[in-house]
Amino acid sequence: MLGDHREFAGEWAQAWNSHDLERILSHYDEAVTLVSPRARLVLGVEDGAVRGKAALRDYMKRALEKVPDLTFTLDRVFSGVNSVVIEFHTSDGRHGAELMDFAKNGRVARVIAHYASE
Repeated sequence: MLGDHREFAGEWAQAWNSHDLERILSHYDEAVTLVSPRARLVLGVEDGAVRGKAALRDYMKRALEKVPDLTFTLDRVFSGVNSVVIEFHTSDGRHGAELMDFAKNGRVARVIAHYASE
């Protein structure tokens, strides 16, 4: 499973780096929930939660508009049982990690994002 998670993480980063919104969204389940401090900034939602793929599309579109040259570099990939943690850094200076739980269909059902305090 570790190899599968590394492959998933590589494709996830490549999708973000392509800035192809549909390619990015292809990794996520229709009922996905994402909780991120970045969602608080980008969308102004107090609890930092983005619920459902349509809302996730809006969030990601806005994020790409805010940082049009955004790129992700993978640092480490941690495999779990039906989950993965992807540690990364971005071209705009953020260092983060995302815990992703997978639905039975193999798509990401829940994401909890964390960023280094520096």
